[in-house]
Amino acid sequence: MLESFNKARREYPPQFWLLFWGLLISTIGASMIWPFLMVFVSKRLTLPLTAAASVMAFNSTAAVIFTFVAGPVTDKLGRKGVMVVSLLGNGLVYLLYLNASTYWHFAAAATLAGVFNPLFRVGADAMLADLIPEHNRIDAYSLLRLSNNLGVAIGPAIGGFLASTSYTVAFLCAAGGMSMYGLLMLITGKETIPSKTSNEQLPRISRKFGGYPDIFRDRPYILFILNFTLIQICAAFVWILLSVYSNQQYGMPESQYGFLPTLNGLMIVLMQLWITDQTRRRSTFSMMAVGSAFYGLATFSIAFMTEFWGFMFSMVIMTIGEMILMPTSSTFAANMAPADMRGRYMSLYTLTWAVSTGVGSIFGGFLSDSLGPRSIWYGGGVIGLISVIGFLALKTLYKNRLNAANPDLKIH
Repeated sequence: MLESFNKARREYPPQFWLLFWGLLISTIGASMIWPFLMVFVSKRLTLPLTAAASVMAFNSTAAVIFTFVAGPVTDKLGRKGVMVVSLLGNGLVYLLYLNASTYWHFAAAATLAGVFNPLFRVGADAMLADLIPEHNRIDAYSLLRLSNNLGVAIGPAIGGFLASTSYTVAFLCAAGGMSMYGLLMLITGKETIPSKTSNEQLPRISRKFGGYPDIFRDRPYILFILNFTLIQICAAFVWILLSVYSNQQYGMPESQYGFLPTLNGLMIVLMQLWITDQTRRRSTFSMMAVGSAFYGLATFSIAFMTEFWGFMFSMVIMTIGEMILMPTSSTFAANMAPADMRGRYMSLYTLTWAVSTGVGSIFGGFLSDSLGPRSIWYGGGVIGLISVIGFLALKTLYKNRLNAANPDLKIH
């Protein structure tokens, strides 16, 4: 891992390292609170899980709308500005969460989070693709995941202890981390949007509805997005509902639960580059199917766990799937995108998380309230299985077309 990091340090431009270190700072702050956010909401509102989790539907709806806005804005106006607005805006959102006391206060904060989050994700994905040549992107995405998960390894362990006594400091740290990264990008960041060097690019930019109809006609990409959304619902079950489930059903305090995301982050820091080196040699869709299988198995296994070490075991399984699936899917999405529409293609990829958090939180809450808490994890197992079948079907249906258009994707 150290050798790969040193090689990247020599080869990648300074702007990439601003992304790397800025993401680390902001994630440490943000991860002090997001693993415990639904616990915080549930305790303040004392509502059934479906109602409390429905707060995330406001986040999801706003994120869906602004993802479509973020793509064209990122492609036309640039990456840096939307990232700065997103980071500073998210710092404000954490302060709003801290002072929320009613359902509609939380709904308003969640809506603003849904507005700001897609701007950063789309801008950062497009900036990375601008900076790094296609053949190096899977390594670059893995390094950014390493940075993000190093933050996750540090933040929740601290935030769990803070949240057990007072949420105030945890929320202030989250706001501070986001704001610090925003100021770093504002002061030292440079714009990376490609210059328009050919007349061929201009018609795309000027098409109606931001050029999205062209993307929706890219059937392989859209089917990939739909299938990837399914597996993101499994992830949403874990990251949004597991903290509430473990706290309400088995009395697990925030100080103990915080070690689950910390384990996730540490595994990715220590193993991501090696796993990426193994997966890059294999079929893209096959690796996405394998990663989805781990996600589905991990989600299903939670139904049979009743204590800390059992939940840790499920987290290990899910993290293996995450390390296989996420860099592979990010690279696939970036490589499928024409340079002049990169922001819009990546915005649809980002949209999968926005949709899954809204659908996953409400659907998981409904399963819990209607069929019992464990039904969340049975449902996740079924969704994971469907996603595995979907990726294998996509490999069979589209390997010839995708290989002809994108030889580097390695669909075989």
